[in-house]
Amino acid sequence: MPPRDPDQRIVAVKPITVPAPGRSPDLQVKVTAPLSGENLPVIVFSHGNAWSLDGYAPLVDRWAAAGFVVVQPTHLDSRRNGIGWDDPRFATIWRVRISDLHAVLDGLDDILVQAGGGLRARVDRERVAVVGHSWGAQTVGALLGTRVLDADGVPGEDFTHPAVSAGALIAATGTGDTLTPFAAEHLPFMRPDYSTMTTPALIIAGGKDQSQLSTRGPEWFTDAYHLSPSPKSLLAIAEGEHTLGGLAGELVTETTDESPARVALVADAVAAYLLDALKVSGTEWTDLGAEAAADDGAWSLSSK
Repeated sequence: MPPRDPDQRIVAVKPITVPAPGRSPDLQVKVTAPLSGENLPVIVFSHGNAWSLDGYAPLVDRWAAAGFVVVQPTHLDSRRNGIGWDDPRFATIWRVRISDLHAVLDGLDDILVQAGGGLRARVDRERVAVVGHSWGAQTVGALLGTRVLDADGVPGEDFTHPAVSAGALIAATGTGDTLTPFAAEHLPFMRPDYSTMTTPALIIAGGKDQSQLSTRGPEWFTDAYHLSPSPKSLLAIAEGEHTLGGLAGELVTETTDESPARVALVADAVAAYLLDALKVSGTEWTDLGAEAAADDGAWSLSSK
């Protein structure tokens, strides 16, 4: 049973500027929320490379209709900022991305006040999750406990945030031992160590997601599940490619496997998982598990 309420009206407010000293341009976010409801859980969402707070409406609107308040920052790598692979600032963007999420979490009360509509009083600040797609999945992974290995295999600093209780990684990159020469040169930070990712999380991977950044096949995107400690769950979508049907928006150029039904599955799975992990309701997650068991193999759920 999908957790989304088809009759739920939602509202979006943008842009809201978040204090982030030393960052240029300013950090801005969009807030999408249901018009009614109390004790609402929060999702802070990190977009994939080049996107912005204006993307991922098929996910965000569905989460808001399921009762979540969703906060979307625009990271520096957004195409609207024009920072390319060869820009000297690009090498540190992965750190700025993580700092963006910390700034959002630290400033969440003020963000909710600026969103208006009495939203601050309607949110449960004890129920906060982070979700990301692609590069955004690596970004939120850091807040869940993943560390970045340096060239000598030494784990970097701990970027976890105390406000985060659960998360979801959609098309998260795998370990860095099979990076292509291009990725090794331009994306040396793409060396996650999942052994320290202890926070509960759902990992979503497509069975036809063949990355240009790794010499491995689609199983590369399941490393976050297999190499991290429990509790974790894995949603494997057999025909899914990197955008899993078009997560960022309808008919966008990156979409190679257009499928509104696949996008709805991803959105509803994340919502159901987080409702359970944040102890709001376990019914939707239980129902999804039963649906997976009865499915014809197009998708499956595993847990540990």
